[in-house]
Amino acid sequence: MSSGVAGVDQTARKWVWFQLFVSWLPVWALYVALMLAVHGGSIGVSAIVASRAIAAAAVLSLLVTKLVNRLPWPRRITASFVVAHTAAAFVFAPAWVGLTSLIESVLRWRLVLSGPPGGLAPFLILGLWLYIALVGVLYAVRATARAGRAEAAAAESQLAALRSQLNPHFLFNALHTVVQLIPVDPKRASTAAEELAGLLRTALEEDRDVVPLRAERAFVERYLSLERMRFGERLIVAFDVEPAAVDVSVPAFALQTLVENAVRHGASPNIQPTRISITARIDGESLMLSVTDTRVGPLGNANAGVIAGTAPSGPGTGLNRLRARLDALYGAQGQLRTESDAGVGFTATVLVPRNSAVQD
Repeated sequence: MSSGVAGVDQTARKWVWFQLFVSWLPVWALYVALMLAVHGGSIGVSAIVASRAIAAAAVLSLLVTKLVNRLPWPRRITASFVVAHTAAAFVFAPAWVGLTSLIESVLRWRLVLSGPPGGLAPFLILGLWLYIALVGVLYAVRATARAGRAEAAAAESQLAALRSQLNPHFLFNALHTVVQLIPVDPKRASTAAEELAGLLRTALEEDRDVVPLRAERAFVERYLSLERMRFGERLIVAFDVEPAAVDVSVPAFALQTLVENAVRHGASPNIQPTRISITARIDGESLMLSVTDTRVGPLGNANAGVIAGTAPSGPGTGLNRLRARLDALYGAQGQLRTESDAGVGFTATVLVPRNSAVQD
């Protein structure tokens, strides 16, 4: 999301012109209705004349846009702010009269002082009304853009904070594995330390919020090779990943969080072998990423059923951070579901929108 703020600015600029175009339509329709009411005639002729007048106002709106940019909306309305726009309105109205008259004069090959129905005075009043409406739209668009930039910046800050919390959390647990190996098998502990160094390098260099699933899987497999040094045959891992899923983007360290949770609360407290099943498949417009471990004991039994809003009481920290990241990245489209079954184990499932493929 590093380009989120810039994207908001670009989108806002495009919407400015679209909104201005839409805002002129009712004015154009009103102008057509006035011409028909006062002069009669055909709708086609009235529409053409009205289009010329509105086109003149649209040209002048470019100058009004520059004025609005130079005079941002104040926290409190000041006299100078009101005076400036009042003066600009009384300049805009006759300028519109003059530009519209010039267009009509050129097209008709004769001097036309005013093109609107009802004479000059109603035209000037309409010009003042146009200026007020135009300024209102411009300030509203600027306020929307500011809110969008603030929201994007807040989301970026939140994701950066969550990512900075995630890395130490994972690295602490990996370091704990190395420490446990030192008194038991120093040689394997040395190998594990080298593996940990590689994981540390990847974790520190990864600054993307989303990565291809294949890259996330490669990182997890390195992590699991480190944990196998600790658990040996007690840790059994199986991957079942659909080919169509490997290029779908997922939050960085999302799968790592699920697998770490399974190792920490499934394999670590149990003497018997623990099987961890990792599946990824496309489900409609979403990617479903699940990790199931065959944990037993009070933790599994106490958390039976799907937990919609909270993670289990034991493995709460990592899953809650992941849930917060999903919310920041995808809103309601990103979900984390947890389910415990006494006969199967504990399952954590992440659902994210199936976006376009991500390139490394």
